[in-house]
Amino acid sequence: MPRRKMAEVAAGIFMDPVPITLGDEVKIKYKGILAEAKAEKVYLHAGYGPDWGKTVDIPMRKLRDGSWTVSLQIEEPSSFNFCFRDNAHNWDNNYGRNWSFQVHTGDSELH
Repeated sequence: MPRRKMAEVAAGIFMDPVPITLGDEVKIKYKGILAEAKAEKVYLHAGYGPDWGKTVDIPMRKLRDGSWTVSLQIEEPSSFNFCFRDNAHNWDNNYGRNWSFQVHTGDSELH
């Protein structure tokens, strides 16, 4: 089976699947400024909802092309928010805006 192409959701940020449904395993690929600066390690900093709730820092895996990747399970039906940091605590947070994607429940009922 051929691999699906990841959607570029912002410059240097790729995701699959998009849109995101509760329970999905989401794969994120990062080619942003930390990758361009040849960071030794990159972490996905993520949380849910308007206040991010409990945040996690997930180590990403470096690929041969210099990009970084991680997969995680989407566990809350709200917004999924993330940014990136390296091991020297340099951040790529989209100029303070971060990245945020609405998590769908799969419920087709209109409200």
